[in-house]
Amino acid sequence: MAASRCSFRRNFVRVSIKICRRSSTLTGTANDFLGTQSSHTVSQEAGPLKKYDETVRSGKLKLDRYQRQIVEHLQRLHDDVVNYQPTSSGFFSKVFRVNSKQKAPVGLYLHGSVGCGKTMLMDLFYDEIPVEKKQRVHFHSFMLDVHSSIHKFKARLPPRDPKSIRAQPYDPIPPVAEQISSKWWLLCFDEFQVTDIADAMILKRLFTALFEQGVVMIATSNRHPDDLYKNGLQRSNFLPFIPILKKHCKVLSLDSGIDYRRTDMAFIGKVFFSSLTPETTGELDWIFATLAQQQTQEDAECNPGPKTIQVLGTRKLTAPRTCGRVADFMFEELCAQPLGAADYLALCENFDVIILRDIPRMTLFQKTEARRFITLIDALYDNRIRLICSAATSVGDLFLATPLATNDDDFKRKLMDDLDLSASDAHSSAIFTAEEEIFAFERTISRLTEMQTEQYWKWQGFRKSWEVFSS
Repeated sequence: MAASRCSFRRNFVRVSIKICRRSSTLTGTANDFLGTQSSHTVSQEAGPLKKYDETVRSGKLKLDRYQRQIVEHLQRLHDDVVNYQPTSSGFFSKVFRVNSKQKAPVGLYLHGSVGCGKTMLMDLFYDEIPVEKKQRVHFHSFMLDVHSSIHKFKARLPPRDPKSIRAQPYDPIPPVAEQISSKWWLLCFDEFQVTDIADAMILKRLFTALFEQGVVMIATSNRHPDDLYKNGLQRSNFLPFIPILKKHCKVLSLDSGIDYRRTDMAFIGKVFFSSLTPETTGELDWIFATLAQQQTQEDAECNPGPKTIQVLGTRKLTAPRTCGRVADFMFEELCAQPLGAADYLALCENFDVIILRDIPRMTLFQKTEARRFITLIDALYDNRIRLICSAATSVGDLFLATPLATNDDDFKRKLMDDLDLSASDAHSSAIFTAEEEIFAFERTISRLTEMQTEQYWKWQGFRKSWEVFSS
């Protein structure tokens, strides 16, 4: 054990953490989406195409002809957007019926395989566009905030008189859309995906209202618009959203067949362990103790122990083992409990390093846990949280599509009864297949791979400052 510990310490990357006050302008979260708008002014001669070419010439980026074609489209949109100003849809326009509304530029919807550079190119555009009322946000976070705002609007309404036959159901989506568009008319969405039936049911009304307000949208996704919410429950109610999306966004494919997260990256010391190895528990305990000691050196009042986190101001989440900005969890505590994007985003706001122990190999029978795990990794990656974990298998084998058990028919029949589904509904529903999870797991595998690299751990952002060096 002592020899193993010494070998491990030689390979593990020691981390010196300097915590800076967080800013919300890089990536919006559920708590800050309706907060202070970002301001980023650049010369109008600048643009994503010029910046891309400069980055290639400097050697920081390899020329990819597929990427550069997309950047040319981004440059054209950049030129359209800098000359665009949406007409106010507020009180003045409504009272005086202002009709001189400038037509909004058509946005972009970038789709392609994992790791092909979609997010990088969108961020390049976002950084170069001289627009104040802009926001770059993960789509999970955006929809979470929309639902929260809808709830707040409904809560402020006076109770309806059940005896009144004239009372109409109140639709909170138009005022929520107006609230969003008044703060930001350029929205950049990362990972545009639809997996929640609650999101699917409101997207048409929400984005119809946003586009009517003059909002311009750019989105990245692993899915073509026609494949969004594929085989989802009540998808027929979602389908009218697709032509609206296509009307307001030019659909472009970026698929060079290269996953840049897996190329030209030096791997750091060991941060991914086998949970089947007896020494792993002791090694992860040592990591937590080492990081906790660094935290106490930074803050004398910092002591190891549980921490209670507020989630959206409505409920609490307990992190059982923490010290400062470091937290230690079991997989069961984060992915086998009724948690969602809001909870994981709250963790990202409170911690910079998360240890996740005993990730199992998931099958069709653990689809709920698999979906939560995908959402968790998306949140950690998008917020550049450092992950140290142990798993029962390699990264590429964490999800097995074929069920291991033999009572598959019994499982389906029970679920059909619980959901009151017909045999035809069950045959086509994504609930009874692993298609959506397999598709999403490709992104998860790619991101987990990058999260083990030196480039990821050395990333410098204004949310926090890191120094990583090998022992």
